[in-house]
Amino acid sequence: MVTGIGKELKLSRGKLMAVIASLVVAAIGLAVGLPLLLWAQRDEPEIHANIAEHFKYGSIGSEGRSGIPYWVWVVLPTVFEDLLPEGEGDGYQRLGFLYEDNAPRGRPIGTSYRETIVPFIGLNCAVCHTGTLRESADGPTQIMLGVPAHQFDLQRYLQFLFAVADDPRFTADNIIPAIEQANPDFGFFDKLLYRLRVLPDTRRGLQTEKRLFTWMQTRPDQGPGRVDTFNPYKLNIFGLPEDSFVGTADLPSLWNQAPREGLWLHWDGNNNSVEERNKSAAIGAGASEDSLDIKGMQRIEDWISGLMPPDFPAGRIDWSRVDAGRQLYQTNCAQCHDFDGADIGQVTPIDQIGTDRERLDSFTAALADKMNTLGTGKPWRFSHFRKTEGYTNQPLDGIWLRAPYLHNGSVPTLRDLLNPPEERPPTFYRGYDVYDFENLGFVFSGAEAEQVGFQFDTVERGNGNQGHLYGSALSQQEKDDLLEYLKTR
Repeated sequence: MVTGIGKELKLSRGKLMAVIASLVVAAIGLAVGLPLLLWAQRDEPEIHANIAEHFKYGSIGSEGRSGIPYWVWVVLPTVFEDLLPEGEGDGYQRLGFLYEDNAPRGRPIGTSYRETIVPFIGLNCAVCHTGTLRESADGPTQIMLGVPAHQFDLQRYLQFLFAVADDPRFTADNIIPAIEQANPDFGFFDKLLYRLRVLPDTRRGLQTEKRLFTWMQTRPDQGPGRVDTFNPYKLNIFGLPEDSFVGTADLPSLWNQAPREGLWLHWDGNNNSVEERNKSAAIGAGASEDSLDIKGMQRIEDWISGLMPPDFPAGRIDWSRVDAGRQLYQTNCAQCHDFDGADIGQVTPIDQIGTDRERLDSFTAALADKMNTLGTGKPWRFSHFRKTEGYTNQPLDGIWLRAPYLHNGSVPTLRDLLNPPEERPPTFYRGYDVYDFENLGFVFSGAEAEQVGFQFDTVERGNGNQGHLYGSALSQQEKDDLLEYLKTR
């Protein structure tokens, strides 16, 4: 994940209360002023009784540090439609946000709402951990929770916001009329407050954050379903010296967390506490140490501890091959990838695994030390971060839905992963959600995949598809059997 949109974007409650007081209290007296000041002290996150709905739309506290004023956020795609990338859908759909019918306030999955002096919108866990699947090009879209958000392009979302802030059209005269169209109840005092304080602060905050993210310009585009998790911590939060490493990695799945406690987590095995992993992800999504919504997050943590991955469609499994595949799995894979395996959750040295090392090198010993200062003075202070020299052995539960593969998403299907690197696709398109049930991955070529997908080039820094040769010496029949068994994981 990444840091939020900017500390300056968090509107000062004291400043806004002063503006309100000067505009209203002096004019209409104490009888109205006191209720207004009580109203101004609200801090109410949107809460959902249904835990799946709360996962999709509830708060993790990101609005407190990196939230954007809700009504400004709503109209940005209308006022600045030309700054959005070309693609399917309207507005934020072009950046990979997912919408469903009857969503609260019509928001996309992965966004939260908090009612304060000015309502704010933020991001939550679901934005990176909800994906879609279609069984055919003309089939219905299935929304799956806990799945890596292979369609969501976080980098382009940030780039859109930064471009908006630099655009000369970002003025009250352009944005307030758009808000009035979207919200007929947007009144006189709302307009005054937005003109005098909200819009100027929003623009300054986004421009400040753009300067903090200049490091992205020296690295390859991330593309959908990927994020540079720790460079924002290193450069934006802690102010460590910039290096040249590319930390971009695939978004992980978020299900079945209980048996992962004690395993070394993140791609490089830099932490073995599920709680710390969750809180560091929330801070990466825009929360601060003080704004973390601990109660809301605990509900999500309890839920994902037992959330199971979606089953592979039963009618698409050749059960006659599963037993043979299970035996091959036990011989070739179980030691590193089974929950009962001797090496599960342990780090395989980089010179042994042989995969692209940029993500490994981007997480430094100095950063590990800094990460362990987060939460100082709080009962949850971090203490488990460490520097490693390899990548961790991941469990394979729900592996069929975790494409593309390897830590950087450089191999499109499981069948390709069982081939030697020279036989793996050097370029392919990712972000297309039609599934390939034979090769186990998303369709990555063809006219429609090229039209809606992002071209991934394994020559780019951090994108190498080498290494992980396990299974590459199996016969074609053995690979077919193993793939059938992996459908059942």
